[in-house]
Amino acid sequence: MQKWNDIIEIARTGNPLPDRRVTKTEEEWKAQLSEEEYYVTRKKGTERAFSSEMCSLFEPGRYACICCDTPLFDASEKFESGSGWPSFTQPLRENVISYHVDRSFGMTRVETLCNVCDAHLGHVFPDGPKPSGLRYCINAVALKKLDS
Repeated sequence: MQKWNDIIEIARTGNPLPDRRVTKTEEEWKAQLSEEEYYVTRKKGTERAFSSEMCSLFEPGRYACICCDTPLFDASEKFESGSGWPSFTQPLRENVISYHVDRSFGMTRVETLCNVCDAHLGHVFPDGPKPSGLRYCINAVALKKLDS
């Protein structure tokens, strides 16, 4: 189980290697994704808080990257954070998420990206529930729900 200090160390020293890589041109991403999906995942945008039903979706299953179909999170790790974005305590595997220090907007945060295709997912914070204490705050448009 990853904890905040693990995330900081990974962001500082380097991310684990993914099992595979998916690389496409900007034109290929634009053709595949909706305008909002492209803005969030490829341009590091953020969807409006509380704009997705996914925040209150808690059925069993997994959540994959909208860009490359890599399974990222399991519904068993999902919780209601009240933040307005889907929140998880852990990724499915340690090498599916990459972590990068984000100093935009006058603050320091840890950005989360799909480690397979570099899609911007959201951020991770140290204010989640025990035992990990992590809150992966993820844009719903960056995810797609897979069947259980």
